[in-house]
Amino acid sequence: MATPQGAPHWADIGESTSVAGVLVLYWVHRWFGRWPFRMCVWPVVACHWLGNRVGRQASMQYLQRLQAHSGVLGRAPTRRDSLRHFFAFADTMLDKTLAIGGRYPPERIHLHRTPVLERIAQREGGLILTAHIGCLELCQVLAERVPGLRITVLVHTAHAQRFNRLLRRLDPLAAVELVQVTEMGPATAMMLADKVAAGGFVAIVGDRTPVGGGRCLSADFLGQRAPFPIGGYVLAAALGCPVYTMACLHEGEGYRIVFEPFADRIVLPRGSRDAALSNQVQRYAGWLEQQVIQSPLDWFNFFPFWDQAPHDD
Repeated sequence: MATPQGAPHWADIGESTSVAGVLVLYWVHRWFGRWPFRMCVWPVVACHWLGNRVGRQASMQYLQRLQAHSGVLGRAPTRRDSLRHFFAFADTMLDKTLAIGGRYPPERIHLHRTPVLERIAQREGGLILTAHIGCLELCQVLAERVPGLRITVLVHTAHAQRFNRLLRRLDPLAAVELVQVTEMGPATAMMLADKVAAGGFVAIVGDRTPVGGGRCLSADFLGQRAPFPIGGYVLAAALGCPVYTMACLHEGEGYRIVFEPFADRIVLPRGSRDAALSNQVQRYAGWLEQQVIQSPLDWFNFFPFWDQAPHDD
């Protein structure tokens, strides 16, 4: 697919998600079940898909590059696949609200057990690298199995406060907190360091370029060079803590949670800092590539991902 010029930054496209709309659909599901919910949401998704040209083109670009790189779709993607991609996001939004409210069926959540879980149980805090994939809110099941686990999610959106209110409304005891971060100042860094020192976890997504024009580096992703932010690795180096990856992707009728080690520590030597950062960015891009190949419709970046301006210089 041709690369458009002057592609808009993802933050300039606007947030179309309505907290009120999410709550309405949540209650439709609660009263009538998933199929009535899907009957209600299908026409909404179809109208949004038709009216969202940027998102529709970005979805097709992603699916085409995924197929060209891995062949996981088995054929060239069509507009119907793009519509299914949009609907998968809407369906996952329901699961997010069910997860927040503690109403997602626990028997549909499969936790991939690794030695990492034992380290969490020992209250050793760390930084979590994740992405806009799947239903990360279901990772709250870790809190049920590891008492005292708290996760602070760093987000770059003015809608964080509204969704925090949604979190508290559905589950006042939710173990996930959203923190809006436009700049990583000393006060914010100290607050995060305190959370990690207390055994908490700081989660940051690594698949969107910064809102304020922060630095990015390019990495190979699905056969093309794409920009990825370096903030997570700089933060991890400053905190001097273990780094993990976390994903919660569709598996059968439910989800599978995978929590894996990424690095015991991230060190950025003064003389080779850029090379060290490039290495970490490429490792993350490789991890993200594995996730989308496993579950192609679980990646929810509906903007020209490869066309965001990388600040390599």
